[in-house]
Parts: sequence; C-alpha cells; structure tokens
Amino acid sequence: MTDAPPPDAPPPYNPPPPSSTPSPYPAAAAPPPGAPYAQDVPTSPPGRVLSIIGLVLAFLLPPVGLILSIIAAVQLGKAKAPKGIAIAGIIVGAVLTIFAIIGIILLATVLAGVIGTCAELGPGVWDVGGVTYRCG
Repeated sequence: MTDAPPPDAPPPYNPPPPSSTPSPYPAAAAPPPGAPYAQDVPTSPPGRVLSIIGLVLAFLLPPVGLILSIIAAVQLGKAKAPKGIAIAGIIVGAVLTIFAIIGIILLATVLAGVIGTCAELGPGVWDVGGVTYRCG
C-alpha cells in the first residue's frame, strides 16, 4: 500500500511566503493599559433634537417654540449643519406669536368696551343697539 493521493485529488495547500512589501494599511495600535475606551461619535449634530422640539412647541406654545428654535438654529449654525427645521420653527413660532399678541389686544379692547359701557349704564340688564348687556 502506498500513500499516494488519488489521481483526481487537488494539490495540497502551500501558503505563500511572507511578503517583504509593507501593507498599505497600518496596523492598529493597542491602547495603553488603563486608557479609556474610545467613545462613539454623536450621530446627530447638536441642536437637531432641540430644533424638532422647538418646531412642535411653536404650534403649542409659540413664544417658547420661537425661543428654542432660535437657540437650535444658532447651535446648528456653529456645527455647520442644515438648519431647515429650526428655521421652520422660527417662522411658525413668530407668526403664531404675532397672532396671539393681536388676539390679546383685541380681547382687551372688547373687554374694555364692555366694562366702559356697564360703567355708564349701571347695574341691570340693558338693551343698547340690539346688544344685551348684563351689568352688575
């Protein structure tokens, strides 16, 4: 009996000799003992979450949303990141804040008129020009 391989067997594996040419990729050095682990790079720029919160609050509490959106726009500008959501929050917050201010002024004017009319008429129920006033 001989130890010859069968005629259709592949040739035995011979690894290539070590190369003397340097690799184009440098080997990663191990950190020194006691060194902290590498920290992950944040995936979103600072101010991105704040801009989303500012836009949502611009609909609910316009002055607060306006202020948060301005802060987010400044942070995103420093990070050289797109600030479209922050600008949308600024626009929505500013427009709705202006509408709220106008509404407060109109409400105060109407209430002042009713209070002035009741002061002139005195207590009781009055019909003036088709409008019923209940004063007292």
